[in-house]
Amino acid sequence: MPPNDDVCFTSCSSLKVPHPTSPPAFHLPILFARATNSFAQLIDSLRTRSGFQRVSPRFTPLWSRTPSLIRSAELTHSLSGTQEAHSASGRIRAWLDGALVGKSSLLCSASLSMNRHDQSTQYESKTAKGEDSLLVGKSHLLCSASLSLTRADESSQARVEGREMQLKGHSAGRHDEERVLISEVLVRNKDGEELERKDLETEALTALKACRANSALTVREVQEDVHRIINSGYFSSCMPVAVDTRDGIRLVFQVEPNQEFQGLVCEGANVLPAKFLEDAFRGGYGKVVNLKRLDEVITSINGWYMERGLFALVSAVEILSGGILRLQVSEAEVNNISIRFLDRKTVEPTIGKTKPETILRQLTTKKGQVYSMLQGKRDVETVLTMGIMEDVSIIPQPASDTGKVDIVMNVVERPSGGFSAGGGISSGITSGPLSGLIGSFAYSHRNLFGRNQKLHVSLERGQIDSIFRINYTDPWIAGDDKRTSRTITVQNSRTPGTLVHGDQNDGGSVTIGRVTAGIEFSRPIRPKWSGTAGLIFQHAGAHDENGNPVIKDVFSSPLTASGKPNDEMLLAKLESVYTGSGDHGSSMLVFNMEQGIPVLPEWLSFNRVNGRARKDIEIGPARFLLSLSGGHVVGNFSPHEAFAIGGTNSVRGYEEGAVGSGRSYAVGSGEISFPMVGPVGGVIFGDYGTDLGSGPTVPGDPAGARLKPGSGYGYGFGIRLDSPLGPLRLEYAFNNRMAKRFHFGVGHRN
Repeated sequence: MPPNDDVCFTSCSSLKVPHPTSPPAFHLPILFARATNSFAQLIDSLRTRSGFQRVSPRFTPLWSRTPSLIRSAELTHSLSGTQEAHSASGRIRAWLDGALVGKSSLLCSASLSMNRHDQSTQYESKTAKGEDSLLVGKSHLLCSASLSLTRADESSQARVEGREMQLKGHSAGRHDEERVLISEVLVRNKDGEELERKDLETEALTALKACRANSALTVREVQEDVHRIINSGYFSSCMPVAVDTRDGIRLVFQVEPNQEFQGLVCEGANVLPAKFLEDAFRGGYGKVVNLKRLDEVITSINGWYMERGLFALVSAVEILSGGILRLQVSEAEVNNISIRFLDRKTVEPTIGKTKPETILRQLTTKKGQVYSMLQGKRDVETVLTMGIMEDVSIIPQPASDTGKVDIVMNVVERPSGGFSAGGGISSGITSGPLSGLIGSFAYSHRNLFGRNQKLHVSLERGQIDSIFRINYTDPWIAGDDKRTSRTITVQNSRTPGTLVHGDQNDGGSVTIGRVTAGIEFSRPIRPKWSGTAGLIFQHAGAHDENGNPVIKDVFSSPLTASGKPNDEMLLAKLESVYTGSGDHGSSMLVFNMEQGIPVLPEWLSFNRVNGRARKDIEIGPARFLLSLSGGHVVGNFSPHEAFAIGGTNSVRGYEEGAVGSGRSYAVGSGEISFPMVGPVGGVIFGDYGTDLGSGPTVPGDPAGARLKPGSGYGYGFGIRLDSPLGPLRLEYAFNNRMAKRFHFGVGHRN
């Protein structure tokens, strides 16, 4: 069969699939009725994962839905005057009484007329109380039919009087159990003629279970076999007719095969791919439609929408002239999106501080799109990551009678700002009575002007460390359609220089003071990828413990690249970040490059690249985390900017920076973590780091002067405790020099 290459969407949102050039062989009556009269039913159907009402073999029978499929058969049966014949007719009449008084979805009532050949076309029946008579003719009810027996050569019809009054006292259960012997079972078309296609006759005969030649049947068994024929999927109607012949009673199932499929018109399917429809109906061209197969196709179409969380389903199927199948799809487009602010305490509607457009621009769901529950879930997560909402939920509602959906987003705002205080640990200090402890005080406002702009002012102070920082962030610059954010930072910091230069032999120490100011722009590049570009000015120099500037250490090694108390540089920064799920432990890749721009001759010019990668693998209840980082510097740079190796976030088992400091470095780490009891977990780890032989190339060779090995490894074990401050890490490590060391940290490793 040639492919459906000419499938196309028309301007009226319809998909037309013309029949192929080969002779068609697929004919279908009206199969499905509209089942979603309001959009509320559509939403309910999607939420409950239930299908819509369809007229198919497992739903309401076709013959009870379409009057043209119901035919009354009223035939007369003429018997000879023998006592045996009259007795037989009585038994048949009693058997078929069950069709009249028994409940059935096929035949709700039936009448039987059995006359001698010399009687007139009416039969007068006298009741037990009088001479009243009733005339029972063809039933005109939708779910009724009359059934009688006749000889094959007779054409006259008989009407039975008085049956209705007599049958009021009959018991359906008693008649359902009475049986009549059937001598022959045939399948014919609705005109009583043989079917043109023998394969369809075989399908009908195969579907029969109880109705066999030379078998005694009840009305219930006949009804069940009628259902089986319909449920085979090839027939739109089936009418059982009993005919008395010389050889006995012949049971004929008069069936109407489905029509031949010649083409498809799909309306309302704006997001459903044309190829999906082509593949779904491709095998049906040139064949008699099977209702069960059609039901599977409809289910697959609905499943395609369900898998993508789309509010849509097939609402109607019908036949058009020429054997064209019309498929109606209802896709719920977004009509309107509104934001409703709720009070944190009363959960009643209130006036919010955030501008609605600040929230709306975060949403990927737009007006005119088919509403997706998965997309709505991502929108909720996106709004929560703004940091200004305490709770977010989406409520889809039907939009009047338009078949569209209105989206109402309920949000509960967090307090917009305030003061905070806390503490931490610095990894750069390894000795002293209050080793590494840092206190902090901060003021933050997370929703300036109702536009989610953030201002953060903080001061951190420790034994040696001190950082004062002002940070302003606009997470989405107004008027930009690329979701570009802007960050302006001003910072004055003092950090220990022990990572590179260590402690001085005279007992003193070196601190590095930096004043920086910069601006950075970030934006998403593609899913899971983001990029950052910026300019940063830095004024940095070394100081002794009294705060006086120094240019050389006790080994006469330079502490600045310019030979002056301070080095100045303008750095152009580029960074690209890939994150997997965004959770800690997920895959991550970071590439960073900084280029010193010598705007003035004395400003430093160098290029520094740095990268790190992380991969997390689940092994049963345990997790294996593999990380790798490395970097290199080319040009004239400050010695205190060398890569320091060793410590809690590098090679455990060594002090901070004790392995080496060079122009290049590479550090690899692997650890297996596993749950133990409640929030407590265990970890086994191993680290390795090296300066790749680049230590002597750093100005003054601070690593060689302090006899740093340049490479080393460590291994050990530890415990992790989940706390409100983040994971608390306590680890005990051994290094390759047989030294032992405890490491304590708050939060995840960098």
